[in-house]
Amino acid sequence: MSALWPALVAPSRHGRDDLCAVSARGVRVRLADGRELLCGSSGLWNTALGYGNEAVADAVARAARDASYLGVFRYENGYARRAAEALVDLCGRDHYGRVLFSTSGGAANDLAMKLARQLHALRGEPRRTLVVGLRTSYHGLTFGGFALSGGDMGQQMYGVDQRLVRHVTPNAVDELDALFARQGAQIAAVVVEPVLGNGAVPLDEEFLAALLRLREQHGFLLVADEVATGFARTGPYFASTRWPRRPDLLILSKALTNGTCAAAAVLVAHGVDATFGDADAVFVHAETQAGTPTTCAAILATLEEMRRLDAEALSHRLSARLDTELASLRDRLPRLDVTEGVGCFRYLGFRAPDGGPLSAEDVAGLVAAVREAGAIVHPGPQGIQLIPALTYTDEDLDELLDCVVRGAGAFFAASGTPAGGGR
Repeated sequence: MSALWPALVAPSRHGRDDLCAVSARGVRVRLADGRELLCGSSGLWNTALGYGNEAVADAVARAARDASYLGVFRYENGYARRAAEALVDLCGRDHYGRVLFSTSGGAANDLAMKLARQLHALRGEPRRTLVVGLRTSYHGLTFGGFALSGGDMGQQMYGVDQRLVRHVTPNAVDELDALFARQGAQIAAVVVEPVLGNGAVPLDEEFLAALLRLREQHGFLLVADEVATGFARTGPYFASTRWPRRPDLLILSKALTNGTCAAAAVLVAHGVDATFGDADAVFVHAETQAGTPTTCAAILATLEEMRRLDAEALSHRLSARLDTELASLRDRLPRLDVTEGVGCFRYLGFRAPDGGPLSAEDVAGLVAAVREAGAIVHPGPQGIQLIPALTYTDEDLDELLDCVVRGAGAFFAASGTPAGGGR
């Protein structure tokens, strides 16, 4: 067995060559067992432009030679300054004024929660310490992000402190209103994914309108966690640009460097920045590897490549094909129960042979069956998630869906339901 302890893999499956990637190029991943698979998950949402983008790789290499390590821990560096300016320009200089760099989506969520609590303390409201998230949401596995994540993933077993966190059901306006009626004066922030990463559920217009109405009434910070939805994953560069009004904090990661570096960024609206500036208050958050030259060079090169390739146009084209193909997929997947999601971020939910929901073991088996058919897909609550790279060709998408159909057919046949069985 390898010395590596991989994440979220049972020890009985450690060391398997069919689960060990050795190289990746374009939209394909080669495994240690010699197989080459089509990637249907964009490397966990990261490689929006495909693996091995030359421009990004070259930029990282140059920065590693020219400034192997410069940080933003009590200092600044030129790479970080340039990357921050580029992100503010992209996200909207009229609304966002500053950028804080982090190293992951989870750490960036920790950062955002701390920032919100300190901001309200600076504004003379130290009792505003509660942070609200959504049930089934995912914000990482650091202690702050883990507390905010809305699914049961063992938080109690690990001693994660959730006393200052509240959760409401996605798109449940009545629950949201009831919570604010009880504790509105104590709420520092509401953190939402515009499309929930677990199940690809978009926030609807009524729920967004309620969030914006309550922000106006209660003065909390609205935080958009766009770790998964950012960089044209749902169509526009950022899903929150479709909201009637913009969030106070915008969290970015994953596709930020096309997956090449451990990086995240938090965009800060002018009003939030001004509160800290007026008080000349130090924000106590720092990460050794945040905002380094290699990371920021990767950010700059990724943004340039997205402009060159027109990432939004690529997303709209692929999304339109997904709309068409998924609409007709029920004829080929008799056990398909629901399709969710927008843009290039989709979820396929299935029913078990007995008509009930798939178990966690069923989902793992379904993912493995699709992998055996030739494609890597991401597990969802009761099915699989499809997150193709924006650079997919029509042939790539046809191949992905064919792998899903063949893999699901094999899985349900093995579980006692014929591949062509009725609903």
